[in-house]
Amino acid sequence: MDYQLKRSRRKTIGIRIGHRGVQVCAPMDLSLSEIDRLVQTKTRWIQQKLSEWKDKKPLKPLSTEHRTLYPMLGDLWKPGINAHGHLYMMLASSDPATRHASTADNTLKPAFVQKWVATWYQQHAATCFSERLTLYAVKLNIAKPHFKLSHAKTRWGSCNSRGVIRLNWRLIQLPLHLVDYVVAHELCHLIEMNHSPAFWQLVANIFPDYPRARQELNSYAIC
Repeated sequence: MDYQLKRSRRKTIGIRIGHRGVQVCAPMDLSLSEIDRLVQTKTRWIQQKLSEWKDKKPLKPLSTEHRTLYPMLGDLWKPGINAHGHLYMMLASSDPATRHASTADNTLKPAFVQKWVATWYQQHAATCFSERLTLYAVKLNIAKPHFKLSHAKTRWGSCNSRGVIRLNWRLIQLPLHLVDYVVAHELCHLIEMNHSPAFWQLVANIFPDYPRARQELNSYAIC
């Protein structure tokens, strides 16, 4: 089985399945033959995960082109250029008086467009996530926790033992109900730091439709 190997100071082998295929992280002193043997014992699991990954819908990458559409909270947005030559975002369904970015607007550098779009997304993510955390913290009758935007490659959210929640900024590209599910999920970890029946009951109390949202979220891939 083909896989990408990375050496690290970790003490055990870790296997990650993603859009780049199979990635194996192994201790510095472990021989290649031992790594191969251990990977082979996981063949069935790896094949199952690879099959699941093929069915996932990858999130739209940050294009370096300014003539494209960007999803956010269930809507599609497009960049425009105002009379001063500055980028701005508008709903794709709108028909503003100012002109839409066209092929004539070729003075914008790709790296600038990519950075601008990332900043636009992250600013909206910070505002939206803060509002949704406030809403669901009230439902749980807990204080709103500190949170940070995450750039994780495989996780939508996390909650550590210090009570800090991290939410992947790319969640803002998904519909609001999926943002709410991740927010509710991570907030419940402030009370139950596990995935026990008690934890899922907490989630159900504040987000009853979580099974459907969970299944839908699993159909997306962070790229």
